[in-house]
Amino acid sequence: MRTRVINSLRNPPFPVLKGGSLLRRNYSAAGVSDVEVNFDNNRSVLKLETGKYARLADGCAVAELGNTSVMVTAVSRTKPSTVSFLPLTVDYRQKAAAAGRIPTNFLRRELGASDQEILVGRLIDRSLRPLFPRGFNYETQIMCNLLAVDSAHDPEVLSINAASAALAVSDIPWSGPIGAVRLGFIDNEFIVNPTRRELANSILNLVVSATAKNLVVMIEGSAKCILQQDLMSAIKLATRECQKIVSAISMLQQIAGKEKRTFTVPAKPTEELVDSIRILCEMRLRQILSDFSLDKLERDKALRDLKDDVIDKTLSRNEDIKGEVVAEIFDAIFKELFRMLIFDSERRCDGRAFSDLRDISCRTDLYKPLHGSALFQRGQTQVLCTVALDSIDSSLKLDPVSAITSGLKEKNFFLHYEFPPFATKEIGRVGPAQRRELGHGALAERGLRPVIPSDFPFAIRLTSEVLESNGSSSMASVCGGSLALMDAGVPIAAPAAGVAIGLVSRPSTEKPDELDYRILTDILGIEDYLGDMDFKIAGTKKGITALQADIKLPGIPLKIVMEAITAGVEAKSKIIGIMNREINQPRLKKENWPVSEALDIPAHQRGKFVGAGGINLRRLMAETGAQVSSDEEGNFTIFAPNQDAMAEGKEFISKLLEASSEPTLEFGCIYTAKIVEVRESGVMVTLYNNMHPALLHNSQLDHRKVSHPSALGLEVGQEIQVKYFGRDPVSGVMRLSRKVIQGPSTVVRNLS
Repeated sequence: MRTRVINSLRNPPFPVLKGGSLLRRNYSAAGVSDVEVNFDNNRSVLKLETGKYARLADGCAVAELGNTSVMVTAVSRTKPSTVSFLPLTVDYRQKAAAAGRIPTNFLRRELGASDQEILVGRLIDRSLRPLFPRGFNYETQIMCNLLAVDSAHDPEVLSINAASAALAVSDIPWSGPIGAVRLGFIDNEFIVNPTRRELANSILNLVVSATAKNLVVMIEGSAKCILQQDLMSAIKLATRECQKIVSAISMLQQIAGKEKRTFTVPAKPTEELVDSIRILCEMRLRQILSDFSLDKLERDKALRDLKDDVIDKTLSRNEDIKGEVVAEIFDAIFKELFRMLIFDSERRCDGRAFSDLRDISCRTDLYKPLHGSALFQRGQTQVLCTVALDSIDSSLKLDPVSAITSGLKEKNFFLHYEFPPFATKEIGRVGPAQRRELGHGALAERGLRPVIPSDFPFAIRLTSEVLESNGSSSMASVCGGSLALMDAGVPIAAPAAGVAIGLVSRPSTEKPDELDYRILTDILGIEDYLGDMDFKIAGTKKGITALQADIKLPGIPLKIVMEAITAGVEAKSKIIGIMNREINQPRLKKENWPVSEALDIPAHQRGKFVGAGGINLRRLMAETGAQVSSDEEGNFTIFAPNQDAMAEGKEFISKLLEASSEPTLEFGCIYTAKIVEVRESGVMVTLYNNMHPALLHNSQLDHRKVSHPSALGLEVGQEIQVKYFGRDPVSGVMRLSRKVIQGPSTVVRNLS
């Protein structure tokens, strides 16, 4: 690791006009400082720099890896907001100019955030948020701008490190820094910060964010059924590599960091008020949380009624106290008691042991017109999954910048996750997918993508609609999606399932520096909300396909991460066993299964087959529902939503080709041709009626050199003898010659 500090004094290249006079001022730029991190593989060097750009922001840093550079700024208001949480906004924008491209929309400029930008923004947010101090409710914005993309190195993880450096050198209170690395796994060898091409050949795509002392802050990844022990080794290695980045940013902070500002923590309520509210609610809270017969709605109603009663009684005794203050105290007591009961009773609020699953039921083949459908119920989480198979042309196209950074141009399998408000008995607006829906859908898609065959001839759209929600609906989408895919007859490699693992922790009484904790399998919504971690794990019985850890503590030890993975692997195997009772392998093709076949269209008939501007293909689609597509080599494929539509489409094509059929011509025979046009390069001739004219080139008119057909007295309407040598294998154009028959002739055919 190397540190370099650069100070510079610069003058503006132009005078400043002020008050009608020209003034020349000297601007003293802040020192430009940078640090470099060399990783074990010595293939990549991460450079972090501050003090050069955006010096009016609270903090700014530029991260560079290879020729990919990202600038991140951090700005926070100096006055607290009225909300009781941290209003943190992370904006990640992919600039087309950074990749040397122009946006493809009609305005030719960047518009709203794409799905990929939102997902990366969530990735950065989840890495930074746990390290902000409690009570810091100041509106904060992190903006990530791509300066340059070299199509080889990853700008996403680079943005996490740049954001960490920007917050570290700023005066914004933050308990960082953190470091982040991406890990690949190729030929049983781990690769730190793999390039785009390496990642395409890797069975693992893992991002880990960690802080000092090997504490993990965030994990997100996908894999092609990687083994549990390999995944654990990858997380340990990634955490160790993160320490180098943490040390480098800490050094940068010492060199160029600002002094952290002090902030006003909301005044704590008096102990007398807290004790009085505790007396009113503690016993009744214990009764509610110990009543294992209550479901989500009954428990929520009991808690809501108790909260309203406590607020009313407290306000009647203390008129000068606000209801919001009483509500916050009640929530704090409720959270404290909820977590304490888990440690004291060794049971959860629904009566389950820590490793127990909720009751699971599955159904498939719900509606006959659908290609595939499944209903997955786990406790009070219910998900309806449907599969639609369509032409490969319906694959999801990625925008150019996402294609450059990810290496994917299109996806023939994609999952859309929907979370309507009625799933939690609420009323809300229904519109485009929000950030949470995009994140959950992307995670479920990563969990299922490795089991989808890469050469599947159709595009697959899997829709997951959450009908009831009480925790881990994204992992229920993996389970329901796997069932729906098998119901549709998609030949997946193996059934997949997912589960969410939670954590409740407190400082150990014996060792204050360590945590006393409980790992919770298949968490409820309330356990996610009041717990310390939401660790989602998906995969097959053989291996793991996706994982995502949202951690609310400022880092957790690797020991807890390893135990959570073990609990998740055991739970998903149990879930797959339950799912296999409903369906354990893909069905045979249904009657309504789509059909796709290759078409053999002769090269010389392709123009008439397609029609002017593709009119024949549009007629085929409108009249039969069949769709014809072609690849880069000019091969045609016909797709139909079912067998009946395929038969109708092939009949339409047969009639179209029959209308343009031609007599069979024999190779090497001589035919009578009629001249229909005279050109400088030769004459256009036809051998039979309704034939598309073919060119007889000057070089094939006579043994002598001919510069123009008129030299031989050839005119329109004249008949001549030509010899047929078949068609060009590439263009399909007839190959004709007149000069080869200037000697002894062979068989003469007249087709008119």
